[in-house]
Amino acid sequence: MPQPPFCPSFVSRLAVCSWSLRPTDPADLANELRELGILRAQLDLDPLRENPAVWGDLPAVLADAGIEVVSGMFRTVGEDYTSLESIRRSGGLVPDATWDANWANLQVTVRNACRLAIPIVMTHAGFLPHEPSDPAFAKLLGRMRQVARLFADHGLTLCCETGQESAAGLVSFLDHLAEPNVAVNFDPANMLLYNNGDPIAALRSIGHRVKSCHLKDATVTPTPGSWGEEVPIGSGQVDWAAFFTTLAELDYRGFLCFEREAGAARSGDIAAGRDYLTNLLLTKA
Repeated sequence: MPQPPFCPSFVSRLAVCSWSLRPTDPADLANELRELGILRAQLDLDPLRENPAVWGDLPAVLADAGIEVVSGMFRTVGEDYTSLESIRRSGGLVPDATWDANWANLQVTVRNACRLAIPIVMTHAGFLPHEPSDPAFAKLLGRMRQVARLFADHGLTLCCETGQESAAGLVSFLDHLAEPNVAVNFDPANMLLYNNGDPIAALRSIGHRVKSCHLKDATVTPTPGSWGEEVPIGSGQVDWAAFFTTLAELDYRGFLCFEREAGAARSGDIAAGRDYLTNLLLTKA
């Protein structure tokens, strides 16, 4: 395995995806982050919209705890991750049946992001069509443009998360979209989970469009058409040395957010991943 560059600046930009900790309220989230010793979060914005009675004091609680919100995330209505086929049908901005509800939710989401002074918000846009000749291409391009301009009006960058299409397909779609505030949240594990190509080659292909990253590991499925397996960092097929080397070559300046969406000991897995990657990044060749 190649040795990554000695890069303490990456360690200083570690964060945690709030939903990985499954917090019950703002105080619980703050306590979990303090216990991990990582006082930065990529924040799930949906609870603020869905349950303001519980989550309304989140900005004050995080500020009192000295926790920085570095970016946000929102889901779309009706997402079904039971299988690759179910998420292809139900995910993102693709389904006609949920578009109006998603658009209405986004009016609240952008206001909450502004209230928290979050500069970047990410989502899975859905399985984006690769070719302009696809009948769905113009429709999805129009919906993404509408969302992108809503975000731009509020001074926000919208990041599409990787995985549901190849790197080449994502780059092609974003080239056609041509909205300057649309970027990429790169998740190396998702490239493996969706079996959409080598994560490092994908990172190089997407390049400077990457403005946010997830830290997650996975293995490719042995059964075509099914999910890969998410595993603790260091036990999967992500080449972390090559990943950080490539980020350094790209002069990546964003945050690196631990995400864990499987397993019974998620906080423990994140802590172990923090130790594994910190050791990797702070070891001189």
